[in-house]
Amino acid sequence: MPIASQEDASRTAYAAWQKAVAGVLAKSRRVDVADLPEDPERLLETTTYDGVTISPLYGPRDEHPENALPGVFPFIRGRDAARDVNAGWKVSARFGVGESDAAKVNQSILDGLNNGVSALWLRVGESDLPAASIAEAVDGVLLDLAPLVVDAGNATEAAAHAVFELLDRTAAENTEAVDIRLGGATLTSQFSGAPAPELTTLVDLAAQSSARAETVRAITVDGTVFHNAGAGDAQELGAAVAAGLEYLRALTSSGLSIGDALGQLEFRFAATDDQFQTIAKFRAARVLWSRVAQVSGAPDAGGAPQHAVTSEAMMSQRDPWVNMLRTTLAAFGAGIGGADAITVLPFDVALEGGAAGVSKTFAARIARNTQLLLLEESHLGRVLDPGAGSWYIEQLTDDIAEKAWAFTQKIEADGGYRAALESGTLASSIAETKAARDSDVAHRRTPLTGVNEFPNLAEAPLAPVGPEQAGTAPRVARYGAAFEALRDRSDAYLAEHDARPLALLVPLGSVAEHNVRTTFAANLLASGGIESQNPGPLTESSIAEAVRTAGARIAVVCGTDKRYTDEASSAVSALRAAGVERVLLAGPEKLFTDITGQGRPDDFLTAKVDAIAVLSDLLTNLGA
Repeated sequence: MPIASQEDASRTAYAAWQKAVAGVLAKSRRVDVADLPEDPERLLETTTYDGVTISPLYGPRDEHPENALPGVFPFIRGRDAARDVNAGWKVSARFGVGESDAAKVNQSILDGLNNGVSALWLRVGESDLPAASIAEAVDGVLLDLAPLVVDAGNATEAAAHAVFELLDRTAAENTEAVDIRLGGATLTSQFSGAPAPELTTLVDLAAQSSARAETVRAITVDGTVFHNAGAGDAQELGAAVAAGLEYLRALTSSGLSIGDALGQLEFRFAATDDQFQTIAKFRAARVLWSRVAQVSGAPDAGGAPQHAVTSEAMMSQRDPWVNMLRTTLAAFGAGIGGADAITVLPFDVALEGGAAGVSKTFAARIARNTQLLLLEESHLGRVLDPGAGSWYIEQLTDDIAEKAWAFTQKIEADGGYRAALESGTLASSIAETKAARDSDVAHRRTPLTGVNEFPNLAEAPLAPVGPEQAGTAPRVARYGAAFEALRDRSDAYLAEHDARPLALLVPLGSVAEHNVRTTFAANLLASGGIESQNPGPLTESSIAEAVRTAGARIAVVCGTDKRYTDEASSAVSALRAAGVERVLLAGPEKLFTDITGQGRPDDFLTAKVDAIAVLSDLLTNLGA
């Protein structure tokens, strides 16, 4: 078909779709089509926390010019043109966390390598593996086949020298293929409050690393600290680029060339269960850093490695099995987005000590196999940048990159990364995004399965937090933390009373009439740890017996708007007469604008309520 004919067909199809959208929106909003705006599809647009607008449909009108191939500036399609498509990305796993016995760590590493792990992330420190035991921990590992990332906090210098000594006495078959990351994260650790070496120490280690025959990178720009504090994707990227710029200035001031300085950095970013955001995020991150390399005079050195880690913030303590689905989507997005290595965190990582009755080896195996299934059965690594050409992904990549670059420029205008850190402007910007997300979760505009939607009140209570953790600030701003705090209150009530806080549902009319709102109310109450009792359809005369049988102090009236008009006020009065202390109604307040006194409900439950505030208040009323 000639190009002109294709364009005409595209315009015709789009116009037909617009007309269909207008018809559906007019019907759902109960208005005339003529009352809708000229572009009705814009009513279906959504906006991310970074201010990126997501359109409901992408098509030929959103076509982008074809980008350069992988391995070529600006690296949008991947940093490595020669990546083995049979192996795909590196399957990374953490070792040494809370384990100081080098022999046990070594056994775990070798077991992991034998079962599909292809990159090592080794925790070193006071409560983890000692720096002096690194050589023993990686005994038998072929470092020219399995990249090693060290995470040592303020023990980074000792860990680096231990690695250097190991390399000096170990003859790798292919020295140039040895890939070591020392994991120094001074600047990003200053944001999170984690221990880290002085910047001068890290600069010195970078100089030593740059002089080695092996590929050794001293610095990790850890963007996950911003994500874990509540940052949006563009904020995470923008802050990471700003930190990377600060490192480059320090490294070049010490005498390193810009090319060698760029060669000392890797980036670590969070991957979330929003697969398209994650795909575009990793592509955008490469565009941003390549731009830094370009303006620094070394565009070909702008392909910094990317290490993806599944988001800790998205992980839930309640119904933690759902985390397996979250991490699968996150790993998928990071892999399609071109991450060089991916670490899938165990599904029970949000629980102190892990999930009850679940061994660490099982949780680690599930995390590892999540990636192996994506690589070896779904073959996701067989194509470099399979999202290329997607109208949505290409546009989203550009939009995230633009917002992230603007955030970097804002930090630079504030005097640079360290100045923005010291002034608090970086933290306050991220805090605003966190507050917006918290509000969406609290109002259940953002659903969290097992937390604020479809909670499982039958699951066993969590083990109480030890005194050493009590009262401490959370290291990760988990999305579901506020709802889980309500569930903790319910667990404490259960331990004291051998029953959960209870609310009586008062259905009016037939099942068909009340089912939607009884289901809504029960789900909402359960997300705060409040059990609901549904006795079936009630009338004014049967309410007193239902209250007595349940022993309820709180009741929720459920029915249709018509039923409310005819029966709600008398039902509310009957509930009060039966001794119910607080009466709520599942529905809008507008139906009761003219009703006062005993027949008026105390509160109204709708999809728009701040569930955290409402449920916290109810738990207080119930003595939890």
